[in-house]
Amino acid sequence: MRVWVEALGRWPLQICAYLGQLALLAGEVVESVFRAKIRWRLFLAQILEIGMRSQLVVGVTGAFTGAVFTAQTYFQFKKLGMESGVGALVAVSMCRELGPVLTGLMLAGRVGASITAEIGTMKVTEQVDALRAMGVHPVDYLVTPRMLAIALAMPVLVAQAIGLAAAVSYFCGVHLLGIQGAYFVENMLKFTDGTDLLMGLSKGMVFGLMIVLISCHQGLRTTHGAVGVGRATTTAVVFSSLAILIVNFFLTLTLNIIFPAGATRG
Repeated sequence: MRVWVEALGRWPLQICAYLGQLALLAGEVVESVFRAKIRWRLFLAQILEIGMRSQLVVGVTGAFTGAVFTAQTYFQFKKLGMESGVGALVAVSMCRELGPVLTGLMLAGRVGASITAEIGTMKVTEQVDALRAMGVHPVDYLVTPRMLAIALAMPVLVAQAIGLAAAVSYFCGVHLLGIQGAYFVENMLKFTDGTDLLMGLSKGMVFGLMIVLISCHQGLRTTHGAVGVGRATTTAVVFSSLAILIVNFFLTLTLNIIFPAGATRG
């Protein structure tokens, strides 16, 4: 019984300690942005790595999500005679939920794993200690450029996923499933506005910052050589994915209060 009680008490303490470490790292990043010199060369390199090289996976995810969601919605709405509302549901869902969440999950696997593996390898080979010996703060050199890069790239990637989902949804709905194109577009525009897109882009930026923060933290605390790098990479992807799903719930509640659905629609 004592072992079970200790285990139950240990988990909350470990979670609080972990969140505290993330908060401290986030504070160092904020301080670095305003105190240290921005390393634009590293920033541009991360824009290429995080933004440009993630476009394919994000585009495929958004396109096929829009296609599948359109088909499934059509088959259910057809029973109710509401086929023309398929475009509106797909657009609102992609803007407010599926676009930022799926983009975040894809980047957690691609970008998060890459960041953790790179920084973790530097940590176990003592390159991070070498940076400190040369008077370079590891947060300034390794974390801040990645945070700035994903803050810029993530909204663009989310917008790309949403745009491709809407385009593919139109193609599937109108040309494959026989929905009237005029009604499809009219309802999509009627029930979707800038607040929906703003909500998705806001979520995407938060998710991106979380991915980099968690991944860099795991990389900087990597130990035990190659085995530790693999373990840290797996942990970063799992933690980032769970954080996206959990934080998304609270962001949805908060943002729907700030940007209620249909508030600006006639």
